[in-house]
Amino acid sequence: MHVFNRTSLQAAAALASISLLSGCGVFSDSGSTEEQRIVVGTTSSPTTLDPAAAWDNSWELFRNVFQTLVAYPTGSASPKPDAADCRFKDDDSRLFECKVHDGLTFTNGHKLDAKAVKYSIERIRTIDVEAGPNGMLGSLDKIEVTDANTVLFRLNKPDATFPFILATPAMSIVDPAEYPADKLREDGKVTGSGPYVLDSYKEGDKAELSSYDNYKGFADRKNAGVTIRYFKESEPMVAALRKKEIDATYRGLTSAEVVDLEDDKPENKGLQLVESTGSDIRYLVFNSKDKTAAKLPVRRAIAQLVDRDRLVNNIYQGTAEPLYSMVPKGIAGHTTKFFDRFGGPDPDKAEKILRDAGITEPVAMDFWYATDRYGSGTAAEFAEIKKQLEESGLFKITIHGKPWKEFQAGFQHGEYPVYGRGWFPDFPDPDNFIAPFLGKENVLGTPYINSRITDELIPKSRRDTDRAAVTDEFTEAQEIMVQDVRLLPVWQGKLYVAAGEDIGGGERALDPQTVMQLWELSRRTSW
Repeated sequence: MHVFNRTSLQAAAALASISLLSGCGVFSDSGSTEEQRIVVGTTSSPTTLDPAAAWDNSWELFRNVFQTLVAYPTGSASPKPDAADCRFKDDDSRLFECKVHDGLTFTNGHKLDAKAVKYSIERIRTIDVEAGPNGMLGSLDKIEVTDANTVLFRLNKPDATFPFILATPAMSIVDPAEYPADKLREDGKVTGSGPYVLDSYKEGDKAELSSYDNYKGFADRKNAGVTIRYFKESEPMVAALRKKEIDATYRGLTSAEVVDLEDDKPENKGLQLVESTGSDIRYLVFNSKDKTAAKLPVRRAIAQLVDRDRLVNNIYQGTAEPLYSMVPKGIAGHTTKFFDRFGGPDPDKAEKILRDAGITEPVAMDFWYATDRYGSGTAAEFAEIKKQLEESGLFKITIHGKPWKEFQAGFQHGEYPVYGRGWFPDFPDPDNFIAPFLGKENVLGTPYINSRITDELIPKSRRDTDRAAVTDEFTEAQEIMVQDVRLLPVWQGKLYVAAGEDIGGGERALDPQTVMQLWELSRRTSW
């Protein structure tokens, strides 16, 4: 019998435990299934095994083998206790105190205490890897150990997002005896205190994880261990799923593969697909140093022409959603400000914007994208954007693509008039979709100065630990960004977990950072 069901979850923060299969009753989890290993395939392999060097997809592994002071249990969009109970001690969000739980140990038996916490965060700052996680600690002044289990973080300015930063896997707690204070660990091993022990690791091939018996944290493991298989390409990963060589996939499915997996055909027998709204976004950047991109009417005309619905349907076949603000759906403060301002694509309105500015000839521009960073659909996406702009008769677009390293060097030196970027958030808060893009030094490589946002709205919002109460500040910030059109949001992704029909927990396995929580996966044995 072929049972195939696609479960749609509207936001990672609202993940719920639901049946993934319909028509043949409900699977039940039995105690014996916990003794069976789960094999998960992914195209997202770690670049390092040391948290002090990682601000990338290495977080996938770290979340499962290390602990952080606070983290995101399933169903939570705000940090909750993991290795410690934490709180701000002041009304100005500048003193953050954590009390480490009693009895925590690393996998080598060494004690995890306040000194280990201080050591772990300070080595990130000391080593200061280029493009590493030290960039997240700009508000941290110093760390104090006030007793064996208490650590106090003193911030140099109010920052209510600091708990969110501590919840990232980059802030994993490591054993001072195993990790050098001033350099990265280089023996290829991991010593953590998370739900799993890393038994073995072969770069680009696989990681073997087994349950850590002395683990004390929020994770409720539904299996005894997990094997992660790393694939360079998604095609062999999907083939392995269909051959039952792996139980589930995470990260790497192309839009065409998602659509193909949804098809009711023999090779998909016994498979299921779980869908959730992702928080990764794609957007265009306009370089204010370029004489053409610096013209506000040009930017507004482009915003008036881009047809997001057509793009996600034609290129991503419904596996992405149109995005009308830098803060995506599922994150507090999400708006549709670009749609409110520009509405649907309208060549007549775009022409009027240009003509009113005295621009009467087709505008020639160069658009750039990374060929190997954001998925195989990127080239087709930019071809579609070019087509849409040129159909209006108002633009003449030339497309260029470069591998990520060259592309990154180019935009950091301000070489591209318009270029495409993606953003995978560090934490699920609107601040992380606004603040990184503004100021003289930002992630764009081109200054974006707006004092109202950087000097007033963001500092005001960071004083408030009730993150649901800062919506007004971020709504106004997004309104300003729509007026400026320095960034043009295009789409936000959806996340998919493909698995055998006997695998449960896929809908619970994604935290608000869209990091895989492997302990939620289980093997069901009865109908």
